[in-house]
Amino acid sequence: MGVERALLLALALLAVASLPAAFALVFCYDEILDRVVCGWSEWRERRREQRTIARLDRAVEADALTRDIDLSEFERADRRPLEQIAADLRRIGGQRLGGGGRPMVWHGALVQAYDDRLRLACRALGITEHLADLDGVDQEIERVRVEGLLHAAGLALPAARAGHRQRHR
Repeated sequence: MGVERALLLALALLAVASLPAAFALVFCYDEILDRVVCGWSEWRERRREQRTIARLDRAVEADALTRDIDLSEFERADRRPLEQIAADLRRIGGQRLGGGGRPMVWHGALVQAYDDRLRLACRALGITEHLADLDGVDQEIERVRVEGLLHAAGLALPAARAGHRQRHR
């Protein structure tokens, strides 16, 4: 009978100790249930996205698209990171657009530096450009075309007019 009392006492203490957890479960069951349901939904959504990406990869044959790219070009020590080129383009492009009141020589050097960065970005992304082959209005048109292609590739550049966002489709 002593063992039974000790077991009964242990069960009573366990019940009293677990009362706060039981109350929390009763009063917060909707919150707990909501978290479980949301976690389950997020897991299902991630799974669905992964399956969709895998299907798209198979449909587009992503390996065939990247098979002809020479990856050694990206591993050169003298190659500047695309992020740095993009930052230079934004900085120089902003100065180029808002450079009123500066000497003509300064503006010409700024445009040349901007074109150099455009060529570097095009080379890094595999975009064909003809900025060095043209001059005058043709070069301006080519610059706008190249900016549009870079923007379509995901590189945000300053707009043609200060204060306006660039829109290319």
